[in-house]
Amino acid sequence: MSDLIAKTTLDQRLAAIVAPVIEGLGFELVRLRVMSGKSRTLQIMADRPDGGIEVQDCADISTAVSAVLDVEDPLEDAYTLEVSSPGIDRPLTRLKDFAAWDGYEARLETTELIDGRRRFKGLLAGVEGDQGAPVTIGLQFDWLSDAKLVLTDALIEEMLRARKSSGAIDESQFDEIETDAPDDHARPEES
Repeated sequence: MSDLIAKTTLDQRLAAIVAPVIEGLGFELVRLRVMSGKSRTLQIMADRPDGGIEVQDCADISTAVSAVLDVEDPLEDAYTLEVSSPGIDRPLTRLKDFAAWDGYEARLETTELIDGRRRFKGLLAGVEGDQGAPVTIGLQFDWLSDAKLVLTDALIEEMLRARKSSGAIDESQFDEIETDAPDDHARPEES
């Protein structure tokens, strides 16, 4: 899974186990993380190759992944499995994500200091070659420990446009929005 940003060896191992299951259902693994706290959580984010995942899809993925994890048993302690969509301000975990979201604002974090910094924010400028230079400062994909789109009006508009064109949003299911004409709020003339 060298084309997926994974924080730990365990994340990489788990991704290798669950990715084929998720792909077999017609989805892609976007991110996998084991998070510790009061209780351990295995967080999986998945999406359709062309975008858009629904609640029932997450439930189907959860059922299939649970079955495989029960057999493989890669986690020794109890954990909660959480399957979700990547959301609008999605994480960028694969090199192809940087190409797909070219021109949108992102926050990136590197594993090592670069010019005294680990965190960067800027517009994505696509990728160059197999190694990828995800932003104009030319970061290599392998240097990244975390990357995420920044929630902006342009990003929201693009997501709504994509959902509408894919048929996921049916405008006939919503009431029409009525707006007042500018003259409707004018004060009545005094006589």
